[in-house]
Amino acid sequence: MAMKKTAAKKSPAKKAPAKKPAAKKPAAKKAPAKKPAAKKAAPKKKSTGAKRKPNAAFMKAMTPSASLAAVIGDKPMPRTEVTKKIWDYIKKNKLQDSANKRNINADDKLKAVFNGKKQVSMFEMTKLVNAHLK
Repeated sequence: MAMKKTAAKKSPAKKAPAKKPAAKKPAAKKAPAKKPAAKKAAPKKKSTGAKRKPNAAFMKAMTPSASLAAVIGDKPMPRTEVTKKIWDYIKKNKLQDSANKRNINADDKLKAVFNGKKQVSMFEMTKLVNAHLK
């Protein structure tokens, strides 16, 4: 029975060290203050107040070919507008590849624009579309 009494005496002794980490909490709060300061963002360039002018080559009205006109319409428009209209068509018809969003799956109208390819990357698409602008 003496063993049971010593075991009972040891359990309160084990609880006492558990209280010691509680006393160390204020020291733990001071540790984050020692971290180095975060890097500051690079200073922004001062603007002169004038807005950026678009490149004239992008704003020149281009006439689409017959196959491209089936997708975006036959009116002359700038390259930027052509790209917007093609993306609207792709999103409307859900032609963007679900596994790899950078690829576009062509339907019958776009196959004519993409030179018969079933799937092209979005970067290759602009090159193929520019060939259909005059």
